[in-house]
Amino acid sequence: MRVTFLAHDGFLIELDSVCLLFDWWKGALPPLPDKPLLVFVSHRHADHFQPEIFRLADKKSDLQFLLGSDLRLTPRNLEKWDLTPETAAKCRRCGKREKFAADFGVTVETLPSTDEGVAWFVAAEGKFIFHAGDLNWWHWEGEDKAWNANMAADFKRYTEPLRGRCADLALLPLDPRLGVPYAYWGLLRFLELMDVRHLLPMHQWEQPEITDEFLWAYPQYAPITTVIRREGEIFELN
Repeated sequence: MRVTFLAHDGFLIELDSVCLLFDWWKGALPPLPDKPLLVFVSHRHADHFQPEIFRLADKKSDLQFLLGSDLRLTPRNLEKWDLTPETAAKCRRCGKREKFAADFGVTVETLPSTDEGVAWFVAAEGKFIFHAGDLNWWHWEGEDKAWNANMAADFKRYTEPLRGRCADLALLPLDPRLGVPYAYWGLLRFLELMDVRHLLPMHQWEQPEITDEFLWAYPQYAPITTVIRREGEIFELN
């Protein structure tokens, strides 16, 4: 499994027979292998989605776009995103609690987000990959106590289906804007619930040192964690 970090929360994952592209909105996309491509867009925020992603359909015919629940294929959006009928036919809008067979032998399960859209649990070639999108424990210091309490309850409820699951690769938010220790809470919950073989923290706003700080506080997770230092890094994972 070859994983290329594109930027922020964007990743290209190459498997033997298919490629998976998650939340690409910036960063250079390397030349795509001659394999089918599944394109995942968790939600509409500008740091997860730009309409230019649909131009990939001009270069590849063997692809499918899987769109988060807040990305609606309305006539207005089709016009705004400049989607041809042919490209629109390759798009599937995904609900917040779905499990379905996507194209190219890939199975996809969605979880609701605590922000917008969905998180993805993907099974392909016997590998299980989780991309959280904006599903996180967004505890903001100074926010209303009731709001933070509701956030905690929603996050725990939305992530409960992950309990006891195995993830060969987990792409999880570790956002320095939350501050310490709040930035760690969501990640720790994910790691408590799932058996993770490889962890790549994301959504770090070009501050990878937050991963170093997390590992200093929780060194038991160092063996499974890969620290991302720069855009375009490539990781070969078993």
